[in-house]
Amino acid sequence: MAVARLEHANITVSDPDRSAALFMQMCGWHERWRGPSQMGGRTIHVGSDIGYLALYTNEGRGGPFSKGVPLNHVGLEVDDLDAAEAVVVAHGLTPFNHDDYYPGKRFYFFDWDGIEFEVVSYSS
Repeated sequence: MAVARLEHANITVSDPDRSAALFMQMCGWHERWRGPSQMGGRTIHVGSDIGYLALYTNEGRGGPFSKGVPLNHVGLEVDDLDAAEAVVVAHGLTPFNHDDYYPGKRFYFFDWDGIEFEVVSYSS
């Protein structure tokens, strides 16, 4: 069985620029990306070449992603997305929001405690 690694954590912060500066200085990270979030608000990704924090803000703090404030989801990178989804289903959990956009394919699921996970694969 392939070993997964933590790819990113998406957290809601009040000031993504301030948080990005802290993490870049404290951890020696760099800014990987910044821009508008697909669901409103904006996000800055800071980290290394293999993992990052997604620092998200939406001043309205409402809508479909208020459920996890301050933790929105944990991202896990896998080599085989179909095999990972089969494991999720075998454990009685329900994958949702399948999507394929740059840079990879992904799906989401909630665990038994309501924590949301994004499972992503960058393999072709």
